[in-house]
Amino acid sequence: MTKTAGCIFADSMEYGPFLEWAKKNGGRESIRRGNESVELTVSEGDRTLKIIGVKCGIGKVNASSATAFLIADDKADFILNAGLSGAVHGLKREDMVAATTYVECDFDLTAIGYDLGVKADGQKYIYSSDEKLLSFALQSPGIVAAKTGTGDIFLADPVKKELFRKVFGIDCFDMETAAVAGVCDKNGVPMLSLRKISDDADDGAYETYREMNERQETCLTELLCNIMKRYLFDNEMWNV
Repeated sequence: MTKTAGCIFADSMEYGPFLEWAKKNGGRESIRRGNESVELTVSEGDRTLKIIGVKCGIGKVNASSATAFLIADDKADFILNAGLSGAVHGLKREDMVAATTYVECDFDLTAIGYDLGVKADGQKYIYSSDEKLLSFALQSPGIVAAKTGTGDIFLADPVKKELFRKVFGIDCFDMETAAVAGVCDKNGVPMLSLRKISDDADDGAYETYREMNERQETCLTELLCNIMKRYLFDNEMWNV
């Protein structure tokens, strides 16, 4: 029995450690729909997991298109996203986060009478992680659950940060996760985002984010591998 996992990363620094791990384990590089990609398989008994890693580029459009391609072209059974985020509430730099919910904070129809974030025609704008994948992540030491917000901005404005905290109750902020979650939700595909806190989403955010991003740490790749290993051994996820 074979299933497929899609792993999405925004930029080269976030993608680099995963790419190196994949290549060491027989991964093959390619270009998929214009995005750098690597593919490998891991097996346990009669179970084989095809893993496809994609560097999608920064922002919601890039993240949503890469997610859609993994689902449509590769029939991904689940999607994992990993990267760095800014702290908004209750988190500090270096914390490792498994997201519980995702909201598009920058969706704005307030000029025509909607609340910030709310979409027309009752469309969804808050999404949830798959409970089983989330439980796999939270079994790893030091991982905390958090609500995430997303927007096509690098959040470095204390006023906007406080607005998003008050309106949406988010704990951290990034530029991709709600877009990934929205595509997965429409297609009924389980997903989870894993994030390391790189900055405080304030006036000094860029310098602290850059410093951590340039480290190209392996911790997120290690966490992804742990989740996929648990997936291989879990009968419920394989419908056995």
